[in-house]
Amino acid sequence: MQKRLSVILPPLVLFLLFFLGMALIQFATPDMPDNDGFYHIKLAWLMRTEGLKPDFSWLPLSILNQDEFYDHHFLFHVALMPFTYFEDLRLGAKWAAVVFSSAAFLAVWYLFHRQRLPYAWLWAIALLGISDAFLYRMSVTRAQSLSLAFLAVGFAWLLEGRYKRLAALSFVYVWFYDAFPLMIALSVLHLVAVALAERRLVYKPLLFVAGGLLLGVVINPYFPENIIFSYRHMLPKLADATSVRVGNEWFPYTTKQLIDNSLPSLVAFASGIFALGLSARKMDARTAFGLLTALLFGLMLFQARRFVEYFPPFALIFAAFAWTPLFLDRQIAPILPADSSRERVLFTLRNNFLAILLSLLVAVSIAKSIPPAREALGRSKPYDLYAGASAWLNGNSLPGERVFQTDWDDFPRLFFYNTHNTYLIGLDPTYMQLYDPALYNLWVAITQGDVENPSVLIADAFGSRYVHTDLNHTDFLSMARKDSGLKEVYRDDQAVIFEVLLRR
Repeated sequence: MQKRLSVILPPLVLFLLFFLGMALIQFATPDMPDNDGFYHIKLAWLMRTEGLKPDFSWLPLSILNQDEFYDHHFLFHVALMPFTYFEDLRLGAKWAAVVFSSAAFLAVWYLFHRQRLPYAWLWAIALLGISDAFLYRMSVTRAQSLSLAFLAVGFAWLLEGRYKRLAALSFVYVWFYDAFPLMIALSVLHLVAVALAERRLVYKPLLFVAGGLLLGVVINPYFPENIIFSYRHMLPKLADATSVRVGNEWFPYTTKQLIDNSLPSLVAFASGIFALGLSARKMDARTAFGLLTALLFGLMLFQARRFVEYFPPFALIFAAFAWTPLFLDRQIAPILPADSSRERVLFTLRNNFLAILLSLLVAVSIAKSIPPAREALGRSKPYDLYAGASAWLNGNSLPGERVFQTDWDDFPRLFFYNTHNTYLIGLDPTYMQLYDPALYNLWVAITQGDVENPSVLIADAFGSRYVHTDLNHTDFLSMARKDSGLKEVYRDDQAVIFEVLLRR
């Protein structure tokens, strides 16, 4: 019983610490930090109440139309389903973000623990202070947090040569999130690291990961739509994110922003390089693997800020591996010669000094990172944004009527409050652009106020009887006021709804 408790208690205590830290950040506000969380929790609720593959009819003019729909977060939505039993789905989404991020942090501890790092628990706790931008991203109800857990466990099993487990993990990852190619990247970097550090070619992990991913793609509830969607979804971003109206997360931070929100992770990475110089030992394969992985995610972060959810933890992983030879393991002490009392004293002093120094650095970084993460969440949009407009549409329009909205990222909140209607565009503007480029360009022109008397086109080209717009689209609002075919039927301090008076 005591032995079992000693195995269960450390991860349980760590999980509770992570849970408390992330809850402190999450509940700095009653609002949700990101639009997409509204979509994810509502779709999870639909999956629980209507079946795992509900008919997705809400974006008919996009590549997520009912015939082509692919849920590229399928198992993430399954994982969210228990949280849809909250009467207030918003609270369910917020608690899910706390639980999932805590699980991801525990997965990083699992990696450290399996690799027998001294002070593995302390290195893991450092995640709460490695970057306030990272903590913010981990507080969003999206798949990224558990994606980090997949990668951390995959990292551990690559080092341990757990081939069958890697194949199973890769298979599940495909069903979970469309970032699964990252597992291939890890496998390739592991192969390179072992080749450089040990002068041998270890290719089996790569084969098992590739096999698991391939099976996950082919044996899939959405095959073959998953292949078509993944190609169409990623191509515009890989080609040139500036040519399409994607969200801010696809654009890089400025240098100042990165230093302000992720300085501890940059320091951790630099300290790892410094530790390599201090160590008398040759860099081992796991440290080389950590270095290459941190470099990969660093390069990705310089391209798009969304990868701040990966670089900080892997910079920490690299630093932990790089510093480990300098944190002399306590298991070495008993084998020191009996007459080497001076060496024993020096050993103890050095180990304790490094442990105290690490503890202080972790404490300071946590104290510096959590408050700005809380402040960032405090700047979230009100959670009831568009609730009134959605209620009006729900009560005054026909089931399935298509609403013309003037902003693509309003869809998650409209969908959250109102599945009675369907919408033009959402989740990603490229979904409509890929479906019908000409229609997308027309939508952009109308929403920017470049089209006079837009009611005719709204009715004829888009098949909409109602228009939803926020108050920031002033050019469109100006055109709408001049258009006799548009009648304002609802207004509050968040949105305006127009009715199209022309007969389609």
